[in-house]
Amino acid sequence: MPFSIATWNINSVRLRMPIIERLLDEYAPDVLCLQETKVPDELFPEKAFRKVGYPYIAFHGQKGYHGVATVARRPIEVVERRRFCDIEDSRHLSVTVRAGGKTILLHNFYVPAGGDEPDPEINRKFRHKLDFVAEMNAIRAEHGEVSASVLVGDLNIAPLEHDVWSHKQLLNVVSHTPVETESFEAMRLAGGWVDLMRLNVPSERKLYTWWSYRAQDWEASNRGRRLDHVWSSPNLVSDFTGYEILRQARGWDRPSDHVPVIARFDLD
Repeated sequence: MPFSIATWNINSVRLRMPIIERLLDEYAPDVLCLQETKVPDELFPEKAFRKVGYPYIAFHGQKGYHGVATVARRPIEVVERRRFCDIEDSRHLSVTVRAGGKTILLHNFYVPAGGDEPDPEINRKFRHKLDFVAEMNAIRAEHGEVSASVLVGDLNIAPLEHDVWSHKQLLNVVSHTPVETESFEAMRLAGGWVDLMRLNVPSERKLYTWWSYRAQDWEASNRGRRLDHVWSSPNLVSDFTGYEILRQARGWDRPSDHVPVIARFDLD
């Protein structure tokens, strides 16, 4: 059986537990990384995950905002809950998980959205986002003979031209501005990370993982962005067998504006 990792900005883990359970029942990823859980650690719904066969649970949360969690069907060990930009936001969690004879260091990220105005001089949220991405240069794709790394999450940047519905119209919209996309790709390359979602997908093909709540009919307008990402160290590329973007989840009951992405590897 393949080894699979799912990532999903769930926009409140407690509110959307029914569709999380649907994902786990229908697709059964080995590991699920959630972002924007919006719950303090003491209120995280551990029992609900254990009930559906995910007894290994790690989280880094806070009341009302942000938050990341990683749940699994196989053992995981917490490595770090890193603080970025000297701010006490819960935006990172790393764990190790064993698969195919390798110890995989799995990073789960929720990068700041950045507000609406793409000017760091007048928008502190955008400044925070740029500073956060700069600090991510320290997160490297560590790997060795029996070790590897994976980085997933809502990274809140659509880096390539066809990662958005209109490159021209979104060049001055936060998530696709040149200052974001250029620093983002420079950080990825400097860290030695491989963008698995674009590995075998032509750059001219549209890829989206997010559709705004503001759209009257998200499916008909299809104005999406690829804000959710799956990266790996180079030594996992030969084991990577593909991925699914579960677009249909955007139409599930009380959905998130993001959909799950499931990456699969030829690792047992």
